[in-house]
This record gives sequence, structure tokens and C-alpha cells, in this order.
Amino acid sequence: MFEHILDLLVTLIGRFGAMMAIGLFVLTLSPLGKLGVNRRPEKKYRILLAVLFGMLGIMGTYSGDIVFDSYANLRGVYVITGGLLGGPLVGFGAGLIAGGHRLLIDIGGFSSLPCGLATFLEGIIAGYVSIHLKGNNLNWRAALFVGLGGETMHQLMVLTMAKPFDQAVDLVKVIALPMIAVNTFGAVLFVQTLHLLFEYRSKRDSSRISQIMAIANKTVAHLRSGLDEASALETARIIWERVPVAAVDIASNTKVLTHLGIGDDHHLPGEPLRTTATKKVLLSGKPAFLRSKEAIGCDDPNCPLTSAVIVPMRKGNRIVGCLKFYGTDGIPLHTTHFELAKGLAGLFSTQLELQDIQTKNQLLAKAEIRRLQTQINPHFLFNALNTIGAFCRTKPERARSLLSELAMYMRRNLDAGDGFAPIGSELEQVRSYLEIEQARFGDRVKSEWNLDDGVENIEVPTLIIQPLVENSVKHGILGRDDGGTIRIRIGRDNNLVHVHIEDDGVGMNEATLWSVLNSENEFSGEDHIGVRNCNQRLEQIYGPSHMLSIISHPGKGTRVSFTIPHVETAPA
Repeated sequence: MFEHILDLLVTLIGRFGAMMAIGLFVLTLSPLGKLGVNRRPEKKYRILLAVLFGMLGIMGTYSGDIVFDSYANLRGVYVITGGLLGGPLVGFGAGLIAGGHRLLIDIGGFSSLPCGLATFLEGIIAGYVSIHLKGNNLNWRAALFVGLGGETMHQLMVLTMAKPFDQAVDLVKVIALPMIAVNTFGAVLFVQTLHLLFEYRSKRDSSRISQIMAIANKTVAHLRSGLDEASALETARIIWERVPVAAVDIASNTKVLTHLGIGDDHHLPGEPLRTTATKKVLLSGKPAFLRSKEAIGCDDPNCPLTSAVIVPMRKGNRIVGCLKFYGTDGIPLHTTHFELAKGLAGLFSTQLELQDIQTKNQLLAKAEIRRLQTQINPHFLFNALNTIGAFCRTKPERARSLLSELAMYMRRNLDAGDGFAPIGSELEQVRSYLEIEQARFGDRVKSEWNLDDGVENIEVPTLIIQPLVENSVKHGILGRDDGGTIRIRIGRDNNLVHVHIEDDGVGMNEATLWSVLNSENEFSGEDHIGVRNCNQRLEQIYGPSHMLSIISHPGKGTRVSFTIPHVETAPA
């Protein structure tokens, strides 16, 4: 009997090796195997895995010898592995398929019911154990305990359920040790092999992602200005230093932007595209992995490039160029190069699209400033000219002075520049504005200034102070019959510039204050677009912590303040 047990053990071990090779082949090379890499795949994929491991379990039935009209088998290895890998659904399905098959092929056989039922229970137990492993479901210790317990249960069920009992005892004496040992340690080996394989893939994918992100971080500064020969050259150089390929090429829709590596004697920047494959990819929008010189289709018969990866780059739905890796006989390309190129091209496309969005936002910001300028100019200009006209006969010198102030105001107002200006320049415009308003309203408009030394050279967004002062004059102090005082205070503290504009005018209630900040009546004559615009620009440029702070009390006045980071410019 001992020799029979030993022969059966050797047979099961040998056939397990072949079966495990088949299982690993299916799980790693087939599309179904790629789904299983996620360890706990979606439901539809788990059904496929249940079928796969159920079929492997059926094959495991025939992997041993027939002993006393029963099968010494390896079903447990695959049902247990499937349950641990995919959870209850996979364990249930694999156990049902493999166990049901065992029952059907030997209906009425003396051990068919306990063997089929035991296989089904092993799958269910493995599946539910998997739930409690919390992400570490491919655990060799779990496989050991489930395999040992499941196969021991299998033998006990044969002893208690198979009839006649004497034949069941004889069967268990022969198959118990080989089946418990091989199924248990087979499940341990299969689970641990899958664990190591998936860990390797995870590390490989992480390494690829790290490589993509490192390249993306280096290239972002160059692609920020758009896709041209200069940015393409720097981008290709960064890739060339990090990716082992024969050549890196970046092209637009019509020409080569840059080509680094083998073939740079005829793939020249600025020249038209030379390969038919590139033109096809640009037309189809589909990435291509080409493995022959003929497929590349270079018009130079001596071109040494024999393989290529070509991936389109987009701005939205529009193709604007492509990223290409080239290989030679000595430096071949692989699938990893294809995946890397697709990842990089996707990131580059996103960066190019963001560059477009950034440009549009800059244009919108300038348009908003222009809108603010046109909102300020007409009413103020009309009133200022009326005031100057009134002074022309009575006080010509005063009229000339006011014309000079108006010219200063308008020049500052029309020159938005790049969106920033020194505080000193902004305050000159404020002074010109107040000078004209004081000429119109006399002592009803008074001002007080308190400036820390050196604040004049600190940059602020253009038209950020004057609209606030104007709002305080129009809606604050001029609401009183006797007018009031505008107090402008600008100081520095802890690398921040503090700007305060305070008036002792009519003030506002909470509802009016909310309307001012949210501009409910944006296009009405009483619009506070200046305040809203200032608030939005401060938030967009510096963040929410630098938005306007407005404190107002009806009948007591209003205080508007904000802070900006301290950036000093050289004196003019």
C-alpha cells in the first residue's frame, strides 16, 4: 500500500506542475488574465474567472489516477485558488462547475456525491475567507489553512457518505495523504506564485508611472508655451535621456518639429513628414506600433529605422501632432515602449490643452479689465469735462491743471500693461481721480493718506485700488449732504501688503453688501462691477485668503481692505 500511495503522490505532483503551467499561462497571457490582475475584479469579470477556475478544476479531476473506482484529483487546488483570488462569486461558481462535473460524470458512483459536494464547499469557504483578508486575498497562509481544512473535510465526507463503508475506508487510506498534501501545498504554491506575479506587475507599472511622471514634470515648463520646434526639442531631449530607444521624434500635422537619435541625417526639423505611417496616424487618430521598415514607410531607402511607435497628441478633439519612438535591429521596441508613449502623449495632450485654457483665461482677464475701464470712463469723463469747461472762463489755470490730471488719469486707465503695476503708479491715478472729484464737489470730497515707506514700489494688479476709492466716493460720502472723507492706508507686515480704504459715508446694510459682492444687477446703472471685479481678480491671482474684506454699518461708513503678497519692483 505504501508504494501505491507514493506512486500516487509522485503522479499528482508531476501533473500538478503541468496544470499549474497551464493555469499561469491563461491567467498571465490571455485577456482574461489581465482582468484578474486587479485581484478583486468587477462582477462581470468575476463570472469569467469562475468559469476559468471551474474549467481548471474539471481538468484537475483527470490529473490523477482512478483508485477503487474513484478519482484521485487536483480539483481543490484550482477551486481554492479561484475563491481566494476572486471572492465568494468566483469560489461559488468554480466549485459548482468543478463539483457538478464530478457528480455528473459518475452519477451513482459510490464517492461521487461526497467528492462533488466537498469541491463545492471548498470553493465557497475559500471565497468567504477571501472577504476577511481585506486586500491581501492572495495569502499563502490562508491557502494553507483552507487547503488543509478543505481536503481533510473532503476525506471525512467520503468516509461518512460513501457506501459501502469498507470500500470508502480503503479508498481514503490510499488517496488521503497524496490529495491532502498536493492539493494543500499546490494551492499554497499557486496562490503565492500569483501573488509574486501581481506584485511584480504592480512594481513594474509603478516604475513606468514614475518614469512618465518624471518626464512630464520636466517637460511641463517647455510645453506651457505650446507645441513648436523649441518646445519639441527640449521635450524630446528629456525623453531621449530617460528612455532607451533608437530615436525620439515629435511632429506637427505637417512637418518634423524635432528628431533626436538615429535617422537625424534625414528626419530634419522643419521639413515635411517623410513617413507614410505618421500621416496615417494623424488622419486616423489611432496609435500604431509598427514592427517593420516597410510599415513605417520612410521615403529614404537607406533609413535604418525598423520599428516605430506613433501616438497622436490632441488639443480637445483636434489632433495637433504626434510623439514617435523609433527602433532599429540593434535597439528594438517592445510593448512597454508603446504603453509609455501612449501615457506620455496623453499627458502632453492635457498640457497643451491646459496651455490653451491658460491663454484663454489671460485673454478673458484682460477683457474683464477692459470692461472695467469702459465702465469707469464714460460717466467720469463726461462729468470731468463739464467741470473743466466751467473753470475755463473763471479759473483758466485751474482748468489747465485739471486737464493735466484728467490726462494722467486716462493714460493710467487705458494702459493695463501685463495686468500689474507698482502701487505708486496706481496711486497717481487715484490722486488724479480725487483731484477732479474735489474740483466738482468741493469740500464734500476730502481725503487722508497714510502710506508706509517704500510701498510705492510694490506691485499690485492694475485697477485694483481706484475702483474701490471711486465706489467709496460715489456710494459712500456723496450720499451725505455734507460729504465726507476717504482714508487710504497702505502698510507692510509679515511679507504682506495691507490696503485699507475707509469712508465715513452712508454705509450699507447686509443685503446691499451681499449685492455689491455678488453683483446681482450687473448691467444696471447702479452696478458695483468695480468691486466685484476687484474681488474676483484677487481670488484668482492670490487665492481666497486675499479676497476683499468689507465692514459696513448704515449711517457710519464702510471699510474695504485686502492683502497681497509683498513683491517689490525696482524704482522707475
